[in-house]
Formats: sequence, C-alpha cells, structure tokens
Amino acid sequence: MQRKYYTMKELKERILKEGHVITASNTVKVGSFLNHQLDPELLMHCAEEFVRLFKNQGINKILTIEASGIAPAILVGYLMKVPVVFIKKGKPKTVDASWESWVWSFTRADNTTVCIDRAYLTAEDKVLFIDDFLADGHASGCAIDLCRQSGAKLIGMGFLCEKGFAKGGQFLRDHGITYHALATITRLNPDNTMDVEG
Repeated sequence: MQRKYYTMKELKERILKEGHVITASNTVKVGSFLNHQLDPELLMHCAEEFVRLFKNQGINKILTIEASGIAPAILVGYLMKVPVVFIKKGKPKTVDASWESWVWSFTRADNTTVCIDRAYLTAEDKVLFIDDFLADGHASGCAIDLCRQSGAKLIGMGFLCEKGFAKGGQFLRDHGITYHALATITRLNPDNTMDVEG
C-alpha cells in the first residue's frame, strides 16, 4: 500500500516552532500544544481534516488509546456524530468481559496490559483509530489485535504526527492498513530541531 502524507501547514508550523527533540531518547516533545497542554482550536482543525479524509466510509465508532489520543479522538467523534471508545490501560474492576491485549509504551518504556469492554467493540463496528503519534506502531498493533478479536472492521487510522524514520508506517503498510498522518517528522537533528515534511 502506498504511503500517504497529508501535512497540515498549521500543524507543521507549530511542530517546527514549539517542538523539541530530546536526543538521548529520540523523543519529540510537543507538550506545549499537543499532548500535555492542548490547543483546542488546532486539534479541532486536525479533527476536521480527519473527517475529510475518512468521510463516507460507514465509520460508526472512533477508537483510541489512553491517554494522548483521547482529545483528538473525541473531536473526530463529535464531528462524525459517532461514539468514541478508548482502550484502557490495565483492567478496571468495572469491566467484566473484555478483549485484552498489551502495548509497549515508547515514552514510559514498559509493557502494559490493555482492554476494551466487549460491549463497546463488536463485529457490527466499522472503526477509525485516532492517535497523536505513530512511531514504531505498538499502539496501532494493539488496536489491530483488539479489532481482530472482536470482529470489528478497521477502516483506517489517523495520526497527528508520524515519525517517518521509525518502523510504524512500514508496519501498517505491511498489514494493509490505510492510514493518514497530518504531519510527518522525517529527521531528528543533533541541534534538537527536526525536519517536517508533507
């Protein structure tokens, strides 16, 4: 499947202006507007772009994972007028029957068991997965696994940012998953800056 880039100028400019590279861990810090402190207007514009990219595909549920994907996913769900389900880390006492998987967290550097209540992800669902970052594809793989278990049809995936030099994009292409990244970071530089392209 061919790689698709959909860079939003507004998002790209914010990443270049406010993003910071932590070279010791190859981490991109965008906490001032994306995944710690949030810019609701920017996130709404991103959500509008996801709706444009995935419209008319019968999507009836938005799926995301705790925690940074929740904000953009809710906005996409609001615009599409469909429920938003988030993959929970751990297994809460309030969840009885669940689909379970595990995910490796790049930022926390650990494996975590995750779950979705079986009532909220079923074979009747046509799902769009939304997340903030696509790096090595661990969260994406978890979502693929949970959809497979439940019988839900995964229509596609949308990411605010992709690390184009990481393994996640190739992982999704190898699995035949349609995905769109609104901004793609192609290189992390020694001076703590980055290159972003569309």
